[in-house]
Amino acid sequence: MSVNTDRHDGLAIISLAVPGRGNALSPALVAAADEALQSALADRSVHTVTFVGEGRHLCTGFDLADLNSLDDGALLWRFVAIEQFLQRIWLAPVRTAAIAQGSTFGAGADLFAACDERWLRAGARFRFPGAGFGLVLGTRRLADRVGTDRARRWVAFAQTVGAGEALASGFANGWAQAGEAESDGEAPAGGRERPVEGASAAPERLAAQDDWSSRLARPPSVDRDTQGALNRASRADLADADLAALVRSAARPGLRARIEAYRNALAGARAR
Repeated sequence: MSVNTDRHDGLAIISLAVPGRGNALSPALVAAADEALQSALADRSVHTVTFVGEGRHLCTGFDLADLNSLDDGALLWRFVAIEQFLQRIWLAPVRTAAIAQGSTFGAGADLFAACDERWLRAGARFRFPGAGFGLVLGTRRLADRVGTDRARRWVAFAQTVGAGEALASGFANGWAQAGEAESDGEAPAGGRERPVEGASAAPERLAAQDDWSSRLARPPSVDRDTQGALNRASRADLADADLAALVRSAARPGLRARIEAYRNALAGARAR
């Protein structure tokens, strides 16, 4: 099973559960996560949906395992499915949250950015490499979090953003568990830290041991209908524009070739 779910006290936890692939977003994982999200949103008792990742990483981005078997059209469809999933999070009528650990890259970083509350584990780092192969995905949501100039810089130069910068910029709200900041190598701006055992634990175990779950179990001060109305009023007007920008960038001929060139460049850099 590529996704595990748990619900208690109004908190729905959706756990990406393909740790052997770094929880990279394959079509099956996107479909399962989107189905779990829509199921949680259909439950009126749920006031918060939280995304976590089993294993070392929240999500390492787009799954390139079958790249050689895909044409540009199939790749375009997969990126559209990811964008639609991210928009569902962005416009959800409930509070959304994500807990990042390890390498949270590409579409995984976009998932993090789409959530209302964004919490870190020790060693979390982020990168937005899509522009490296000509893709425009999630940039406006990132700009909403950290400002336009900073977002463009992070995206255009595929910068690796550590926990300290994520906290200082407002990209992350804080640490997932009390005590985590001290053992992260970065001396982040305001936070506390201790290494978290069991990052690959089942969602119910995570919920039992982490501070974030008790914080998020407290309902927001507004009801679901009001939360949905607030999100539609502040975010929905540009949803179609975001999708159109993605499609235009992905529809440019040679998408697979650009991704292959990017992947080969990364492999070459690692080999040096």
